[in-house]
Amino acid sequence: MKKILLVEDDPILGDGLQLFLELENFDVVRARDLSSARQEEVKGNYDLVILDLGLPDGSGMDFCKHLREKGSSVAIVILTAQADEDSVVEGLTNGANDYVRKPFSNRELLARIQVQLQGPKGVGPHVKVGDLVLALEERTVTYKDNPIKFNRREFEILKIMCEREGAVISRETIIDKAGHDLDISDRTIDSHISHIRSKLRKADVQSIQIASEYGIGYRLVSA
Repeated sequence: MKKILLVEDDPILGDGLQLFLELENFDVVRARDLSSARQEEVKGNYDLVILDLGLPDGSGMDFCKHLREKGSSVAIVILTAQADEDSVVEGLTNGANDYVRKPFSNRELLARIQVQLQGPKGVGPHVKVGDLVLALEERTVTYKDNPIKFNRREFEILKIMCEREGAVISRETIIDKAGHDLDISDRTIDSHISHIRSKLRKADVQSIQIASEYGIGYRLVSA
């Protein structure tokens, strides 16, 4: 049974989410503020953290930073107010894996959780999303065994997207993971993504889409 740390101070939302997730066969521990979240995190080995940003004793962002600074790889899904775009960008930059805007449906949150708990799609030297296969050592891409040519920058960006299928990838994350060695800047990412989309479309890759998240980044999704 997967274990979730739910950090949410709103009694109605928090109680409802805990009940829903427990009915979905998750082991859920609830924390209502930063202090109790830190205590629970030390005591338990969690698979995922659902993290509200507005907490009574501070920002949930501090807890996100705390987890990443200590080397934790636990999946983090942020809950945020609908207009809180700056916080979303900051959260993804500081190590959050995904975000859900309030108000949200339980089914949407469950889908995001399931994506994160699946982990990276690659095993060994390959990354695979459906019939799309990236061979990491050869730096080649095939779809249904047919090759698709990508340049080095496009390959690296596509690899990052495929490794975190379903999660929102901020431009800052792409630059951090690939930009230092490949001269990728915030101004050129959109162009690279456009070229990747075009090449996937020309190869008749219909089951995989790269969706834009306005003002934040991109999300690779597969049918």
